[in-house]
Amino acid sequence: DRVLGFIPREQYHDVVHNVNMCDSMHLKGNTIPCLKLYFLVAKPEDSHRISPSPVVHVRGLCEAVVEADLIDALEKFGSICYVMMMPFKRQALVEFSTVESADRCVSCGAKEPVYIAGQQAYFNYSTSKRITRPTNADNPNSGNKVLLLSIQNPLYPITTDVLYTVCNPIGSVLRIVIFKRNGIQAMVEFESVQCAQKAKAALNGADIYAGCCTLKIEYARPTRLNVIKNDNESWDYTKPYLVRRDRGKGRQRQAILGEHPSSYSDNGYGSPCPLLPLPGNSRYKLTSADVPDMVSYPLPQSSSSYSAHTSSSVAMVSGLHSSKMNCTRIFNLFCLYGNIEKVKFMKSVPGTALVEMGDEYAVDRAITHLNSIKVFGKRLNVCVSKQHAVIPSQVFELEDGSSSYKDFAMTRNNRFSSAGQASKNIIQPPSAVLHYYNVPPCISQEHLLRLCTEHDVPGFVKFKMFDAKPSSKTISGLLEFDSKTEAVEVLTVLNHYQIRIPNGSNPYTLKLCFSTSSHL
Repeated sequence: DRVLGFIPREQYHDVVHNVNMCDSMHLKGNTIPCLKLYFLVAKPEDSHRISPSPVVHVRGLCEAVVEADLIDALEKFGSICYVMMMPFKRQALVEFSTVESADRCVSCGAKEPVYIAGQQAYFNYSTSKRITRPTNADNPNSGNKVLLLSIQNPLYPITTDVLYTVCNPIGSVLRIVIFKRNGIQAMVEFESVQCAQKAKAALNGADIYAGCCTLKIEYARPTRLNVIKNDNESWDYTKPYLVRRDRGKGRQRQAILGEHPSSYSDNGYGSPCPLLPLPGNSRYKLTSADVPDMVSYPLPQSSSSYSAHTSSSVAMVSGLHSSKMNCTRIFNLFCLYGNIEKVKFMKSVPGTALVEMGDEYAVDRAITHLNSIKVFGKRLNVCVSKQHAVIPSQVFELEDGSSSYKDFAMTRNNRFSSAGQASKNIIQPPSAVLHYYNVPPCISQEHLLRLCTEHDVPGFVKFKMFDAKPSSKTISGLLEFDSKTEAVEVLTVLNHYQIRIPNGSNPYTLKLCFSTSSHL
């Protein structure tokens, strides 16, 4: 008797059925020798047993869930101390005041369905005994009334007006400060601790705009904000006389979008986008008198000018591989998050380049998604540059023989050159799955694998081609790689590769971007 292997639990009945069929079959009067199989059923909880903890790991949440939904559904099991949302994973950590409360939650979820915001959720103990907080300000007795908002996937501009529109209907807002240290973050000071608690519960995990600008909210360290001017990045609503500072210094401040294009509506903005939806049954639901149904925003587009703003439309990128990275490959990677105007390697700082993008919001998106990723064995550091433009000085030859400076302002491969073009882009963080498109129909899986081999980049492990219309001149699909790092390297090298076909007049430009799918 030997253990021959393991089968998935869902295939158990099929295997038993086939074995029983063999045992009962007769051929020409002779019984087929019977194969005796013994099934050792392992309970899932045995292999994943975690010691009881007051912190419960919640999985299977719907995309629209916010902290208030978790509190409403789970407070029946006991007092909840803290909630940490993980919106992109559709998960959360919930810390109860006692282990007994957490045990009631996990036990109930194992026996019968527990629904959160209308969708069944799944529960297990967390390996953590306490959720890590930025400070101890989650204690209501601390008197903290300032929230720290981290805006994830900030596809559209985040200003004091936007945050005030989102937060003030829930609790009176006194001051707002927006800063761009690790992506886009903001601190919002409320009138009272109770207002801050109410806002955190209602907004934590919600999207400001559909599918992007997701709020992750914690309690902040300071108990009061100091605001010295009222503008898009800071505002003191108790001091309306703090007027905007004039940064023009003798020249007119130029608008990022310039004149309103004819494709825009009369008010100069693109198609309006709905504000975040609060839970329909939420105690924090807003009335029509509290907040407008729509918040409109302009879609950033390419411009050779830049705004006289404290932020910059130039990103500084360090940690670049000296022989494998050049201006074109930087463009291939950064163009997913905004238009690229110019790229210049710095002669005085090896492995460092300046990337001038279409606007400061493109730089914010690039920092959010590309900072700290690994490319060719080196970790990138992406931050806002003090420079407001890239000047083509000290041009030299890189190790691969290409120029250290390149102007991309007129290239057709920029993907945010118009409002219509920008709206088609789905801003995604790097993932192990790439979406390819604009490929001629004659290109097969083998062709794409050969392309990876020829350019010395990892090959994909899974391939999927989307069904195309018979009249379609191009095809698209998905490529899955072993890791996110491999996918990033392939995109960096092969994005915008020119595919030439026999008897074809013009080449096809292979276009790549990160997919919303985590696997095939």
